[in-house]
Amino acid sequence: MLRKQLSPVPSHINSESSARPAAVLVPIFNKGGIWHVLYTRRTESVEDHQGQVSFPGGVIETKDEGPLQAALRETEEEIGIQSEDVHVLGALKPMPTVTNFIVVPIVGTIPWPYQFNLNEEEVALIFSVPLDWLANPDNLEIKEWKPEGPWPSVPVHFFRPYEGEVIWGATARITVHLLEVLR
Repeated sequence: MLRKQLSPVPSHINSESSARPAAVLVPIFNKGGIWHVLYTRRTESVEDHQGQVSFPGGVIETKDEGPLQAALRETEEEIGIQSEDVHVLGALKPMPTVTNFIVVPIVGTIPWPYQFNLNEEEVALIFSVPLDWLANPDNLEIKEWKPEGPWPSVPVHFFRPYEGEVIWGATARITVHLLEVLR
């Protein structure tokens, strides 16, 4: 059912802006009959988005054939999920970020349990959140956020802390879009 509501995975990103093309994997899995979304928290030493909750993924490099290959390559590099273990369901709409990326979120299921292998230079930890918790409107709020520099305030999605982790910004918007597709 979810596959029918997702877009096909694009072979490339059409962007007329200066935004850097990127792709992430939105890994979902069934744990004890309950669907979960897998997240990472980045280390403080990475170049972008230090200490933030994110999905595995990154910039689409010239060696990548497109967003899918980039998302799978980065996921394997960051948390050790092998591409053959990901059942790709489709893509969510590309999303611009205030940090000048255009991100293609690719949704896929992974087996559970899984033997993860974290790249400790990039990923501080992985954790999962039940879809039912994410879908509860009491757990989501929108706040005004003022980026550094001359840019105006923008509305930013924030999920309430789940086991101490705060999902916000582009990761929260991608999650909200996933929930909208699931409804």
